[in-house]
Amino acid sequence: MIDSSRREQECSRLLPKGSQPSTLAANHEMAKDLPFSDRGDFEDAIRGYVGSIHDEQILGSDGSIVWSMKPYDFLKTDNSSATVNPSLWRQAQLNAIHGLFEITNGVYQIRGLDIANMTIIEGDTSLIIIDTLFTTETARESLKLYYEHRPQKPVGTVIYTHSHSDHYGGVKGVVNEADVKAGKVQIIAPVGFMESVVAENFLAGNAMHRRAQYQFGMLLPKGTRGLVDCGIGKAASHGTVTLIAPTSTVADPFEERTIDGVEFVFQLVPGSEAPSEMLIYLPQQRILNMAEDVTHHMHNLYAIRGVEVRDGNQWAKYIDAARVAFGGQTDILIAQHHWPTTGRERVNAVLKKQRDMYKFIHDQTLRLLNQGYTSRDISEILRMPSNLEHEWSTRGYYGTLSHNVKGVYQKYMGWYDANPANLNPLPPVASAKKVIEYMGGAEAVLARAYKDFQKGEFRWVASVVNKLVFAEPANRQARELCADALEQLGYQSEASTWRSAYLVGAMELREGVPKRPSTGKRNNLGALNNAMLFDFLAVRLNASRAEGMLIVANWCFVDSNERFVLTLENCALTNVRGLQADVDATVTLSRDTLEALIDKETNLDDAVKKEKVSIEGDQLKIEQFWTLFDDFDQSFPVIEPMK
Repeated sequence: MIDSSRREQECSRLLPKGSQPSTLAANHEMAKDLPFSDRGDFEDAIRGYVGSIHDEQILGSDGSIVWSMKPYDFLKTDNSSATVNPSLWRQAQLNAIHGLFEITNGVYQIRGLDIANMTIIEGDTSLIIIDTLFTTETARESLKLYYEHRPQKPVGTVIYTHSHSDHYGGVKGVVNEADVKAGKVQIIAPVGFMESVVAENFLAGNAMHRRAQYQFGMLLPKGTRGLVDCGIGKAASHGTVTLIAPTSTVADPFEERTIDGVEFVFQLVPGSEAPSEMLIYLPQQRILNMAEDVTHHMHNLYAIRGVEVRDGNQWAKYIDAARVAFGGQTDILIAQHHWPTTGRERVNAVLKKQRDMYKFIHDQTLRLLNQGYTSRDISEILRMPSNLEHEWSTRGYYGTLSHNVKGVYQKYMGWYDANPANLNPLPPVASAKKVIEYMGGAEAVLARAYKDFQKGEFRWVASVVNKLVFAEPANRQARELCADALEQLGYQSEASTWRSAYLVGAMELREGVPKRPSTGKRNNLGALNNAMLFDFLAVRLNASRAEGMLIVANWCFVDSNERFVLTLENCALTNVRGLQADVDATVTLSRDTLEALIDKETNLDDAVKKEKVSIEGDQLKIEQFWTLFDDFDQSFPVIEPMK
């Protein structure tokens, strides 16, 4: 039996704990197995350094800290920590190198001032910015840093390489939306960009944002027992995320353009790292920008925050197509994360290894899948070839072989492993209660699990004790022991994503889910077209409230003259363009008013009184319509059951 007084004393400690002996041993073995004497990446990462921001921090308009490198000062020393995987420590040191860097004449990068990079190209009369970081505050200060060292040409073009918010969210920090609408600034993106943004950041956005708190460790304290890195960059900034829709899209597989005297070749790579993505070659500068398809680590074929599974086979082919098309004429390889690689031979070597890494994961998963192994089997069986396993640029700091294998399996086979016992199992809470009952009850489970914890069997302890948490959420001993096991797994993890997920889970078991207001979308709703906006609204429809209702209405926009018919029927909300004669009501309003209604900045009654909305027909049905939508809570439980 567990000494209850000892366990209660341990349960009262909410702060992170130290490493267990088995964790120390695991990290020691990792340190012996990799080529830490190779300092080539550090030389590449500092090459071309020009300068960085003052005080190493960026403030928001309210004086809050949006970005700071000061909390990462602990990385300036050698890894003496027993609570950080030594390989991840190395990556964290590289990602801590920050500032403005000259890539070549007329091409600069801002690195380490947000989770992604900003690339700045000097045109004849203007600047061309490739990706704008995650928030307006970091983007604005990054451009200011550039101007401190270079001529103040205006920004004439913004290029989004792909549809993830850390690459477009800072756009309003470098350009004015009015200038874009007036045609003074163009924004170029790959075809399908807005559709991908809507699917990921609006339709499933609330759940993804919550899960991103686990993947990126957003709420963890920075330090050797908390957040040390995000693998792909230091961390995501805590500022204002914005969006301006593209004014032009790249639609051909390879497309050449000249922008303000600079030659570009765009290569579309949809379905690689993002559903909408493109690579960029600069012939005059002999630079190949691989966006996020080739970076200094193994990327995600499946991201644990929740995204569409990426096609590893196609990803490998895109890399090879870029190598064939541009590799012989490339002297510098850059990306929108991490540091450059210089020298044609080294560039092509990196491209080949990255190509082969994704191809290996894809093909070998399918080989074992076709032999009948399940995703969990394959993730335990498969190992990277030794020449890739000992290559720094293919280490799993962001993606891992384990969860990428499961992603490939999911892409081809879905969630079901073909075992009928797993076809319709009990839901988590009901299943957990039966498992704990079969194992002899909570005390018996805790007694055995505590012994296994002492033996270093943290994977098992985390799994089985989490079932007890689901069966008895208020069981403090279960919560603390599960947290202890997750914490040790985090300390051993080479992948920043796994470390963060484990440590956030431990934190929430000990302290509860931190209440965080849901991210308002009002700032970015304006970038969606009307059809996209109605689709976003439809996701919030509460089917139980809408049961049995039939509402058909015309929606007329006074500012764009667009017309839509919205139909609520069978608990589904659909929209089509045009007008319909037989409707319950016709609603006339501006797009801005609709956004205000969706975001609850106003209500229908006030909008009608202020003559911002006019309703012809059955106003009661339109009033009913606005009562049918959910608000999403971004603090829903993850490591414990829904309440």
